[in-house]
Amino acid sequence: MSVTVRVPAKVNVQLAVGGARPDGFHDLANVFLAVGLYDEVTATPADELRITCEGPDAGQVPLDRTNLAARAAIALAARHGLAPDVHLHIAKDIPVAGGMAGGSADAAGALLACDTLWGTNASRDELLGICAELGSDVPFSLVGGAALGTGRGERLRALEVGGTFHWVFAVADGGLSTPAVYGEFDRLNEGVRVPEPVASQELLDALAKGDAVALAAAVSNDLQPAALSLFPSLSDTLEAGRAAGALAALVSGSGPTTAFLARDADGAAAVAQALLASGTCRTARVAPSPAPGATVL
Repeated sequence: MSVTVRVPAKVNVQLAVGGARPDGFHDLANVFLAVGLYDEVTATPADELRITCEGPDAGQVPLDRTNLAARAAIALAARHGLAPDVHLHIAKDIPVAGGMAGGSADAAGALLACDTLWGTNASRDELLGICAELGSDVPFSLVGGAALGTGRGERLRALEVGGTFHWVFAVADGGLSTPAVYGEFDRLNEGVRVPEPVASQELLDALAKGDAVALAAAVSNDLQPAALSLFPSLSDTLEAGRAAGALAALVSGSGPTTAFLARDADGAAAVAQALLASGTCRTARVAPSPAPGATVL
């Protein structure tokens, strides 16, 4: 018997970042939107914990116990007095190290798959608690849809979305480490009083109305200057998307994937085509949002 869970990528339509806390983390006002690009995690009984991976950039995914999916299985097993003897196979379609929470998605997927496989019957709160221990983006990967994340992003409040938004994601050649981007954010803001992060009411209203033009006017990412500082060629990708008619262009999370909001599905297809032709990215993917969270198939 095996259990397969499908889990979505995310885009941050707002990422407001506060100053560094004593624990090294940053307080955030992080508006997550799950998008229709998915990884699938399959859990199968095994003699020991084993991770395998296939798909684009699978070679960059660690296959040892540092993998977030492995850590999710270990954490759930430890809480229930079990040995984490499971084979986790990850079929990747979310860009690796791309600022779209692919690793976090795999952790949430593994957690739900193992809970189902082992019959641990963990409550939603228990699963979300384990997710928060694993990483700031993992709880959202479990719940999907749209949510405001506060604290370091792990405390979620579900948000209303009044329609479908159409996105294009340009995948860069190379990755960016999230800690490195936060480190660059701190360097760029040295000696500056960083304001408390607050969610934009205009942005929340645009989401609730399903208004792509209003959402485009309100999107923001405080990590974008740091990502561009470390990966300057992303500026060319952002410019190519804007020139192709995207309503908004921004770095997704800590990057280096860039996200482009289009007016409709046809507009997204045209932006993706133009981005590919521009030579400023490795590939361009179209995806609608919102998308459901981790789901047993």
